[in-house]
Amino acid sequence: MSAYLAECVGTMILIILGGGVCAGVSLKHSFAKGSDWIVIGFGWGLAVTMGVYAVGSISGAHLNPAVTLSFALIGQFAWAKVPGYLLAQLIGGFLGACIVYLHYLPHWRATREPEVKLSVFSTGPAIPQTFSNLLSEIIGTFVLVLGLLTIGANKFTEGLNPLIVGFLIISIGLSLGGTTGYAINPARDLGPRLAHALLPIAGKGCSNWPYAWIPVVGPLLGGSFGALFYQNVFLRKTSLLFWIVGCLLLIIIIAAYVIEKKRGTRMDTAKNSHSHSL
Repeated sequence: MSAYLAECVGTMILIILGGGVCAGVSLKHSFAKGSDWIVIGFGWGLAVTMGVYAVGSISGAHLNPAVTLSFALIGQFAWAKVPGYLLAQLIGGFLGACIVYLHYLPHWRATREPEVKLSVFSTGPAIPQTFSNLLSEIIGTFVLVLGLLTIGANKFTEGLNPLIVGFLIISIGLSLGGTTGYAINPARDLGPRLAHALLPIAGKGCSNWPYAWIPVVGPLLGGSFGALFYQNVFLRKTSLLFWIVGCLLLIIIIAAYVIEKKRGTRMDTAKNSHSHSL
């Protein structure tokens, strides 16, 4: 199996098991319906563990464009392989979501709420707010990539690394996932969101494309800075790229904050105008 096919298969396994736990907890008439957030957190952690075990020896099991880009930025992965890995991960995410759809086929029609169906495929904010949602994804993926690199710096009994990575995912989900559903992986969100848009899901509603850029841009920024932070702070390898990415990250965060404030001001003005007209 080639490394590219391995990334596709590994990401597909990740989404089958991760999207599967979301479907089981959310869709009507599932025996797992109503299970709480901790079930989802453990489900995703085990999904990552199984994906890493499946293809780690072949491709390194990035299973995440943010991880691939981050490792390339600090010289731990060849730039020539980055486009192929990203495409393979996106395809794997799409295929995994399609398999989840088929597995729960009669449950889509039984579930009335379109937003519940969408939540099986992609993430969404608990409180829609561009600045805070973007910041949540940045922080979550910063912790993910920093955690992966620090785990890699330690020696575990052979074969335990994927399990430790799974616990990292569980920790992020339980501690930081309550705001946006912790995509922390563009392929995990974008691939299944495309599947949601294209599959003939009964009463599915929209795919919430206006939000879709946040679980792509946030993880790429947070993961990149996490890797450069590890390189500069933990390994003491000074890099100009650390400051460039840090400044870019700061500019984007400030811009998101300013846009959010302006939007809030416009909404308040509109509400006041409406109340006065009444």
